[in-house]
Amino acid sequence: MMQTLALDGKLHDRNGFDCGVTALNSYLKTLAGQQSKRDNARTYILPATDNPSHILGYYTVSLTQIDLANLPTNYQKRHPTAHSAGLIARLAVDHRHTGRGYGSWLLIDALSRLAQASEVIGFPLIVVDAKPGARAFYTRFGFRSFLDAQDHLYLRVAEVKASLAAPATPSKPQACGT
Repeated sequence: MMQTLALDGKLHDRNGFDCGVTALNSYLKTLAGQQSKRDNARTYILPATDNPSHILGYYTVSLTQIDLANLPTNYQKRHPTAHSAGLIARLAVDHRHTGRGYGSWLLIDALSRLAQASEVIGFPLIVVDAKPGARAFYTRFGFRSFLDAQDHLYLRVAEVKASLAAPATPSKPQACGT
């Protein structure tokens, strides 16, 4: 059974992880633990079932500020006092394990965690800055572009909650906002 765990630098082999993107590898190896200790972000890993120290993939979540002017008018009217959003700051899968659905699984897990956090903190959107070539992955799950930047994407928390409450089709992860 797949289960994400909070990154533990003593238990999880960060140096063995390689997603093929230097910035994402470096963040996991050198900054993720520091950011967690400073309460700036939280990183969750998907360990291999046969070797719990091996990291198949990871994501980092935090909060971010939003500029309502960069959202469609109907969202500006719906959330006129919103200034923050949940942020999926990073999401990566080890290149040796791509094509197995781990990225989708990690994204759904991150969305679920942020939806739960919104119950405590209260924020209307989840945001991601898609890396080059990753925009299509996120739009499959219902993410839409902010008006000012194609790769700066958002999804309403209400859509995530509704999607998580709906039964998923076994062959395809449940998409949000579709």
